[in-house]
Amino acid sequence: MGKILVTGFEPFDGGSFNPSLEAAMALPDKIDGVDIIKLQLPVVFKKAADMVLDVIGSEKPSAVVMLGVAGKRDKITPEVIAVNIDDARIADNEGNKPLFQRIEEGGPDGIFSSLPVKKMVDTLNDKGFLSELSYSAGSYVCNDLFYRVLFSLKEDNNLIPTGFIHVPMPDADGESGLLMDDICKGIEVCVKTVIDDF
Repeated sequence: MGKILVTGFEPFDGGSFNPSLEAAMALPDKIDGVDIIKLQLPVVFKKAADMVLDVIGSEKPSAVVMLGVAGKRDKITPEVIAVNIDDARIADNEGNKPLFQRIEEGGPDGIFSSLPVKKMVDTLNDKGFLSELSYSAGSYVCNDLFYRVLFSLKEDNNLIPTGFIHVPMPDADGESGLLMDDICKGIEVCVKTVIDDF
């Protein structure tokens, strides 16, 4: 197994910080002998997915782990399924605001993650990190990215393990959530779980 692509999003909605990007960039360049490719993505419908698919085409990673932030959650939540809908509460970073429209006409209503999500959650909890499965990646750019990448890989018959993990906003004192350092360590555990699953 040669390399894993890990992505995180830039800040959005007027913010100056996105823990998904911090967690991606904090990863070592190599984990268990596997090269880690880190990619910053724009919070823009379709553009983020196009960037990931371009890098998949050029770098040929053995797995793809995409990260995003879920501000109302307090745990690391691997996503089980991407759904074929864009429905933006706020505009993306280029002003796009699709409302209740299908991502891929004729595409399946949902596509399951091919990452070992249950094993990730079990491993995280065993190591003392707060984690649970999520069955909704929302309907904003995170889910748009998740769905488009899975759909394109399936169309190309590219079966590399691919999926999405939401991280919470870090808790300042760790009393009601996870510290940023814990989020970074937790994502490293997730990537190691992907490697160990091969």
